[in-house]
Amino acid sequence: MTSTAPALDARAQQLDHQLCFALYSASLAMTKLYKPLLEGLGLTYPQYLVLLVLWERDDLMVSELGERLFLDSGTLTPLLKRMEAAGWLQRQRDAADERRVRVTLSPAGRALQAQAADIPACVLQHSQCTLSELQALTAQVQQLRDRLAAPLSLSPASS
Repeated sequence: MTSTAPALDARAQQLDHQLCFALYSASLAMTKLYKPLLEGLGLTYPQYLVLLVLWERDDLMVSELGERLFLDSGTLTPLLKRMEAAGWLQRQRDAADERRVRVTLSPAGRALQAQAADIPACVLQHSQCTLSELQALTAQVQQLRDRLAAPLSLSPASS
């Protein structure tokens, strides 16, 4: 069986040449940047992500939130329970289908949007990128994520 992948040199196995490590370490740095910005609001980074989705479109099923955030219900449900206990949202069984849970913002959850309004500008400033550079980078990373998440199409092996 022969591989159709291009031959790579020895640098391909060095840490600083790994895309996965660049993304991982950038994610760690981004989360570290957000921590003090969110602490003043009493939020964790995952809670902020949930709120971002609900600020865009309130009244979603847990499954819709999970799809949007790439989280399974086993991860999302405890997070939503903590957010409900903090008073930022409500969870309610769907009247049409008791198996489904609907999530809506509370007035306190809506009020957090105004309090968090400066966060994107702080991140932009700290990134030392222009707005268009950051938008282009975001689009590239989203495109990569979508490609990596797509089902693998395996080509038949050559003999």
